[in-house]
Amino acid sequence: MAKKQFKSESKRLLNLMINSIYTHKEIFLRELISNASDAIDKSYYLYLTDKDLIFNKDDFYIRITPNEEERTLTVSDTGIGMSKEELDSNLGIIAKSGSFDFKEENELKEGIDIIGQFGVGFYSAFMVAEKVTVISKKEGSDKAYKWESSGVDGYTITPCEKEKSGTDVILKIKPSTEDEDYDEFLDPYNLKSLVKTYSDFIKYPIKMMMKKRRLKEGSENDYEDYYEDEILNSMVPIWRKNKSELKEEDYEKFYREKHFGFEKPLKYIHVSTEGVVSYNAILYIPSRVPFDYYTKEYEKGLELYSNGVMIMKKCSELLPDYFGFVQGLVDSPDFSLNISREMLQHDRQLQFVAKKLNEKIKSELLSMLKDERETYEKFYKQFGRTLKYGIYTDWGLNKETLQDLIMFYSSHEKKPVTLDEYVSRMKEDQKNIYYATGESVDMLSKLPQAELIADKGYEILYFTDEIDEFAIKVLMTYKDKEFKNISSSDLDIGGGDDKAEFKEGDKDLFAFMKEALGDKVKEVRASKRLKTHPVCLATEGEVSIEMEKVLKAMPIADKPADIHAEKILEINTSHQIYEKLKDAYANDREKLKKYSNVLFNQALLIEGLTIDDPVQYANDVYELI
Repeated sequence: MAKKQFKSESKRLLNLMINSIYTHKEIFLRELISNASDAIDKSYYLYLTDKDLIFNKDDFYIRITPNEEERTLTVSDTGIGMSKEELDSNLGIIAKSGSFDFKEENELKEGIDIIGQFGVGFYSAFMVAEKVTVISKKEGSDKAYKWESSGVDGYTITPCEKEKSGTDVILKIKPSTEDEDYDEFLDPYNLKSLVKTYSDFIKYPIKMMMKKRRLKEGSENDYEDYYEDEILNSMVPIWRKNKSELKEEDYEKFYREKHFGFEKPLKYIHVSTEGVVSYNAILYIPSRVPFDYYTKEYEKGLELYSNGVMIMKKCSELLPDYFGFVQGLVDSPDFSLNISREMLQHDRQLQFVAKKLNEKIKSELLSMLKDERETYEKFYKQFGRTLKYGIYTDWGLNKETLQDLIMFYSSHEKKPVTLDEYVSRMKEDQKNIYYATGESVDMLSKLPQAELIADKGYEILYFTDEIDEFAIKVLMTYKDKEFKNISSSDLDIGGGDDKAEFKEGDKDLFAFMKEALGDKVKEVRASKRLKTHPVCLATEGEVSIEMEKVLKAMPIADKPADIHAEKILEINTSHQIYEKLKDAYANDREKLKKYSNVLFNQALLIEGLTIDDPVQYANDVYELI
């Protein structure tokens, strides 16, 4: 049969794999065993859902067979097997933008979503094998096929004989060299150790014939060798073990084994509950945001099991969106194996578990915030935006759950602080929680609008994420304290320092400036907050300047064309510029118009906004100079 060529994406991946995407070559065995386990999962599910099939637990196992003489290592399973077409198609893998999207291609119906029989892990076999042969027979079929490849030069698929359904992966192990020892992958004792290290929690027996010694019958000192089938793995799922039996390394190994992530998780949570609904759960908080987390392709959810049997790969109903970063699984004997996507939303037992898990995750995060502040700040740097989105969405339904978890950079502490920490430090005469919005902490620390707040000694929270102010608008108050933007037209500070000193006649000057600027501003007035800066912008209403920038940048269908903040130009009447404005009003109104435009444009630049006509602005500055 003519040799077929790998898809270009697969060839690229195969080249990378042979040159070791994985740090350790021994990882290939874990990947092949995981693939075999997934194939049995599918077959297992088929038996459970087809009344005509008779289920026998002993029929499901994985076998490892090393052959030192022929230098072959075989990993066999009694799973669902593959047809000729599936052998051909399942070896495709997608590579894009330098990152590989490990796509699960073979999805079962009824919400079952198990990892494909051959994912990226299959290619790891070529790190240790000079040739790979796959012999497979599909469940219910009378035909078997052999897939064979020696690497990037392509592969062949030919008919063959195989008695039972399932798959055999046969590796022709490379000869050892001075630099690489491949013989270890033919050593039964080393293989046994690798299984215990990487695949101990696989729920199906992993068998291998092991050489042993015993006394010959009737002899006192004469020994003989014999072979015995041995199960290499414990098969006890980690989540069913007592916490006292497990170490941190066990949880981390399971995390990598289940492909929840490749780095060490930030935190793990082991839950064992008996009661109205009994369940076990192991949850992980990743150390960093998945590359596709903020895309439509990301799928949140926990693995769902019933008595150790997987019901579905991603049960999104177990996690709210704001905790969608959590990885892990839930196992309960109270869940029905036949539960479907349509039934999930109405399943009271599942809703109960979801509620309890939500409470547990929040509790663990609060404990981390209190006792492991540095760890929490690492977590918040990665997932804080998700929590703030959680406050903003669903009309603030979840704000009580999340308000104690969010943090913002503090002008006083020079680091992120919680709202509770801010309120606990508020001065006796302070009525509001003050905040500033902008692109960076450095920019916000220099805002003219902060002068009066800083003069009062009040702490300011810096909002540098586009969602921050939207979330706070939904939150409205925290511990009965209202949030106040330092650019608000009414800072609600009170006291004699609030009063700007100017004569009644100067109101005409501001009216003229307002007329010169037209609808660019709602009002021009003397500032109650500026100390040293000549000018700033304030706002009225619900839309701030930063919110205007965000809303205008969003691709919202049918959004109003005139979304804008009600801007107020404030002039510092104690600054020398004010004297020049008064002189221009008295002697040169055209010059005052130029002053008005220049000051307004300077205020826009301070806020990080663009100038409508930079050429005119430059000309006005040149003329005034």
